[in-house]
Amino acid sequence: MSTPILVILAVIICIVLWLVMTYNRFIVLKKRVDEAFSDIDIQLKRRFDLIPNLVSTVQGYAAHERGVLENVTKARADIQNMSGDPLERAGAENQLTSTLKTLFAVAENYPNLKADTNFLELQRELADTENKIQSSRRFYNGNVRELNIKVNTFPAMIVASVFKLKERPFFETESAEERKNIKVAF
Repeated sequence: MSTPILVILAVIICIVLWLVMTYNRFIVLKKRVDEAFSDIDIQLKRRFDLIPNLVSTVQGYAAHERGVLENVTKARADIQNMSGDPLERAGAENQLTSTLKTLFAVAENYPNLKADTNFLELQRELADTENKIQSSRRFYNGNVRELNIKVNTFPAMIVASVFKLKERPFFETESAEERKNIKVAF
């Protein structure tokens, strides 16, 4: 074989190897994003399972605070009817977080409730779960960031467009109102 043919074959082999490696990197990134979203789901399920216990514990002490309890229950039911779309889920989860803050603010007005062992344990479990949810969201967003950078940088963006690989949405708070602390006035 002549030298020009060997050079052309070497270039073609290098290009094919680069394409394969780039595509495989995209697959790894997509799987990491999927895994991270699954981690969020696991923590949300844990929180979802804790809420009825918390609500029933608070109901015994705060029977006249029906509106707060109904909002928590409604937000939980809304999440149950959600699809897997991260943006839609983020909004519903943020609403539930907001109603839970209100529930804990109401609980502050009931000294017996604040001292109740069941309530304290549920509150601790829920706070731990909220921390894990935040950590899972950060992990998800970090993986989404890596994938989105890869999808948008040259020359990997060529492979992304050929295989129709798209950016993924971040899991984020939708409005400035949801970022504020809850203020409860009686």
